[in-house]
Amino acid sequence: MNFMEKEKPVGVFDSGIGGLTVVKRITSVLPMENIIYFGDTARVPYGSKSNSTVIEYSLQNAKFLIGKNVKAIVVACNTASSIAMEELRKQFDVPIIGMIEPGTRHAVSTTKNKRVGVIGTRATISNKAYSKEIKKLDAEVEIMEKACPLFVPLAEEGWTKHKATYAAAEDYLKELREFEIDTLVLGCTHYPILADVISEVMGNGVTLIDSGVASAVAVKRELDRIDLNTNSHSPGNQTFYVSDIPLKFKEIAELFLGKPITDVYKVELETLSV
Repeated sequence: MNFMEKEKPVGVFDSGIGGLTVVKRITSVLPMENIIYFGDTARVPYGSKSNSTVIEYSLQNAKFLIGKNVKAIVVACNTASSIAMEELRKQFDVPIIGMIEPGTRHAVSTTKNKRVGVIGTRATISNKAYSKEIKKLDAEVEIMEKACPLFVPLAEEGWTKHKATYAAAEDYLKELREFEIDTLVLGCTHYPILADVISEVMGNGVTLIDSGVASAVAVKRELDRIDLNTNSHSPGNQTFYVSDIPLKFKEIAELFLGKPITDVYKVELETLSV
C-alpha cells in the first residue's frame, strides 16, 4: 500500500454538529489518524427534509470531503445513513461507513431478552432504518422505535442535567420502559450527550448503544482490512469545516468533544455542488 495513501485523513460529515460525538469516538479508537469534519450547519436539520434532499446534500458533503483527499468517509448522521448510503457507495470509490449497520450489529449482539428500543429523529424513525437492519440480523428481535426531536436542542443547549431534559426523557421513554426493552439504540449523534439522563430514566437493566462507538470500531476494522491505517506515531490533527458558523458553535463543539478546538473554517454553500 502506497505510503501517501495511508497518511490521508479520514473524512466525517454530519448535518450539523452532532457528528462531533462520532469524531470523539473515532479519535479514541484511532488516535493517530487525521480527521477532517464537515458539518452542514447552514442546512441543519436533515431529519425534516425529504429523502431526495437528504441524498443531494449527502452527495455534496461527500464530494467536499473527497476534494480534501480523504481515504474513507464516515456518515456521522443517522438520517443520512438511513437514506443516502446506497447512493453514496455508488458514487464514490472510498470506504463509506454509516451509523445504522454498526449500531444494529452491536444492539443485536447485546440484547438478552430480544427486545430493543431505538430513539432518533423523526426521519430516522419514519424510515425504520434500524428496525429493518435489526430484522435482517435477527428476525426474532422485537423492536420499539420512538422519535425524540427535543433531545437535539436540549443537547445543543448543554442541558445535560436540566429538569427540562428529565421531563422530556420521562415523556419520550415511558413506552420503551413499559415494553421492557433491555437494549436502547441512541439513533442520533446528539443523544450521547444526554446519555446519563436517558440511562437514569430507563434504569440499570437497559444497555445504551452509542452508534458512534460502533461506527468507530467499524472504521478501524475497515482500515485494517484494506491496510490503510496511518503509520504515524503522533496524535492526529482534527480540522473542522462548517457551512455556517453559529454563534455558539465553538462552545457546543467543545462540549461535544470534551476539549478546546481551534481550526474551524466556513465553506460557502454555493461551492457545495455535485
